[in-house]
Amino acid sequence: MNILLIIIIVVAIVLAIVGGMGQALSWLLWVALIVGVIALIALLFRLISGSRRT
Repeated sequence: MNILLIIIIVVAIVLAIVGGMGQALSWLLWVALIVGVIALIALLFRLISGSRRT
């Protein structure tokens, strides 16, 4: 899961460099929202899985 997040961040940086600053900021905001939601889901999944195992 961490490797996927790193790949998404690298793609966002590449888009920031290639796409121009105005469009890049918009892309980075969307990518940040998506990464935040994925991280929240992963955290909740780990908490739920951990509580089941104990």
